[in-house]
Amino acid sequence: MISRIDLRGDAFPEDGIDRDLLPRAELDVEAALEKVRPICDDVKHRGTAALIDYAEKFDGVAIDRVRVPAEALTRALAELDPRVRAALEESIRRARLVHREQRRADHTTQVVPGGTVTERWVPVERVGLYVPGGRSVYPSSVVMNVVPAQEAEVGSMAVASPPQKEFGGLPHPTILAACELLGVDEVYAAGGAQAVAMFAYGTEECRPVSMVTGPGNIYVAAAKRLLKGRIGIDAEAGPTEIAILADATADPVHVAADLISQAEHDPLAAAVLVTDSVDLAEAVEKELQTQVAATKHVEDRIAPALSGRQSGIVLVDGIEQGLRVVDAYAAEHLEIQTENASAVAARVRNAGAIFVGAYAPVSLGDYAAGSNHVLPTGGCACHSSGLSVQSFLRGVHVVDYTREALAEVAGHVVTLADAEDLPAHGAAVRARFDWTVPGS
Repeated sequence: MISRIDLRGDAFPEDGIDRDLLPRAELDVEAALEKVRPICDDVKHRGTAALIDYAEKFDGVAIDRVRVPAEALTRALAELDPRVRAALEESIRRARLVHREQRRADHTTQVVPGGTVTERWVPVERVGLYVPGGRSVYPSSVVMNVVPAQEAEVGSMAVASPPQKEFGGLPHPTILAACELLGVDEVYAAGGAQAVAMFAYGTEECRPVSMVTGPGNIYVAAAKRLLKGRIGIDAEAGPTEIAILADATADPVHVAADLISQAEHDPLAAAVLVTDSVDLAEAVEKELQTQVAATKHVEDRIAPALSGRQSGIVLVDGIEQGLRVVDAYAAEHLEIQTENASAVAARVRNAGAIFVGAYAPVSLGDYAAGSNHVLPTGGCACHSSGLSVQSFLRGVHVVDYTREALAEVAGHVVTLADAEDLPAHGAAVRARFDWTVPGS
């Protein structure tokens, strides 16, 4: 069901681990670009009419408007299962606790007497938040997008999620209920690349935004890449992935369950175990057979995910080598199930989120740890972070110098301007004093 890669002994590349050596889902965003380009151009020129046409073409549903009526949001929350509501409220409460602490304070540095630089943190004015709605329903992604945007004090936000045929062309009611619970009243029944284009260009119903965040399929990722620059984006999220670094102390029941939990997202989902214990590897393989047979979504998601080239068990000679492997892999989700798990986790450099010990499964982070589950995939954790309050803030430097403070450094500014052959830069300083401006 799941393959092995043996990096023990001489097979371990001491001069550095080639990322292509490790399991990884193939995601050709470049190829998808040419498919989404005409869609985005169509939305740019035809607006709402194009979105209505794409709802019928891609989602199989006829709609006459894209914006979700307010009464649909109210009704969805009123009809929500009380247990689901209670779970969402707790998820929101915990997410707020964590994200509220992320807000940076403005800071002023006195460089010289009379000369200061202040870094102000200014929220993005308006954001579009994308919530997937394909194989599964993700009200948790509403929480993970909206809470940090609200804590960053973004002034205006809109949510888009694909229209669902069984719900009369509206997004899934649980998604609508989560929006209502969070006080978001601007929601659109739009999915895929066309939703990103709606946010970027605006339509008759939706004003354009400055930034788009949230996970999605390859076409959402491709539209983000295409429109980046016109809009800011969080990341080009690909298929979800879990890596587990484990030793002989790990419980194979837990490890197998956690691998399966990510595999059930998508047939391209990656599930990787890195271990120095052959006994654990064999026990996990047996557990996978047992647990997969007893679960749901086997044929369409879990089996192809676990058997695909993106998943595997990587054997190493020790935890030191294991750390090198997981750092090279840079997983979206990394679990540490080893002896002294906290100390091992502290040495990890590259991961979207790290889950420490036997009682911090990725599922906890998906819903109720307080952390954010919108995380970098495809190895991007080596240079990018997950969604946070900082994602919605811009650092703006405010430079405030008196005449005396400028005079003190004016000679250096002019010298550097001349060194770069930019005499007008120097002239802009000279013009403020009783110096002769060249050419005057």
